[in-house]
Amino acid sequence: MGPITNPYYSPEFHGEYEVVGIGRLDLEDGGTIPDCHLAVATFGTPGDPAILVTTWYSGTHQIFREQYIGEGRALDPSRYFIVVIDQIGNGLSTSPHNASGANEGIAMSAFPKVRIGDDVVAQERLLREHFGIKALELVVGGSMGAQQTYEWAVRFPDKVKRAAPIAGTAQNTDHDFLFTRTLTDAITSDPGFAGGEYASNAEVAAGLERHARMWGVMGFSTEFWKQRVYTALGFEDMDAFLAGFLQPYFTAMDPNDLLAMAWKWQRGDVARHTGGDLAAALGRITAMTFVMPISEDMFFPVRDCVAEQSLVKGSELRVVDDVLGHLGLFAVNPEFMPQIDSHLRELLETPV
Repeated sequence: MGPITNPYYSPEFHGEYEVVGIGRLDLEDGGTIPDCHLAVATFGTPGDPAILVTTWYSGTHQIFREQYIGEGRALDPSRYFIVVIDQIGNGLSTSPHNASGANEGIAMSAFPKVRIGDDVVAQERLLREHFGIKALELVVGGSMGAQQTYEWAVRFPDKVKRAAPIAGTAQNTDHDFLFTRTLTDAITSDPGFAGGEYASNAEVAAGLERHARMWGVMGFSTEFWKQRVYTALGFEDMDAFLAGFLQPYFTAMDPNDLLAMAWKWQRGDVARHTGGDLAAALGRITAMTFVMPISEDMFFPVRDCVAEQSLVKGSELRVVDDVLGHLGLFAVNPEFMPQIDSHLRELLETPV
């Protein structure tokens, strides 16, 4: 089966963006994307100083447009040229469901395995060839975006002046790998998944709903549920919150796209550069780095982030306090963004 249409992946839902071709991308695990395209949203005047923002699992540039970027914020387009690049497989950049033209042979279940490193190589090429950007004032991203941030700082230390991995680690843990496996199993166990050759995401609605409920288990903290924080968001009870917030969010998406992102999330590991030696890999980082875990995060606990931060020379730990946990990244808590802005502003003002 070739590519399929999903109206969710359009400017109607994600605002304006540009799709930039970077040509053939040979992948770390041996596959190839014949004609890789990356979706890009930019803010500010092209040129220096430039900031790269990387995206997380299921997310696109739009959340950053809505919540993180704006005049008076740390990510201020009147001061910086800000480039948000959508990761491969997120539905806007080249992905299983939209692989067409030269890429039609890798559509749907035939999509090759893509790693975090492949994303970063593609991003570096786009920034250099399309925008003429050779160095970055800051690389910042949350969750899988943090994985990409670490990869940037380790792989291209001479190009990254500052780094801010938010709610993510440089090396994925076994616990996180296992939970992500359950997320993928929720999708692939749906008979409508049909081995990845469904005709519409609607055929996998049951699996996507299970996937969403499991995000409720780990994406939000135990304190979020205990304190019934969802009532402040306008939901009467747990089931209303799941049905009105998480399930509609995920059921609009393409299952193969989610699986492509989940596979590379599970295998995020900068120690691939140093024969498995994490300390040596993180020792390559020369960027001024603020490691920014979320206090109640159950995917990437503070203790996991602290262990890595201690291996990054000159880095600082900046814990973001948010009862929501990992999905505090959506910035629905009014106390979240002031903390992010404060830390990023200080980082950007730190001489390097």
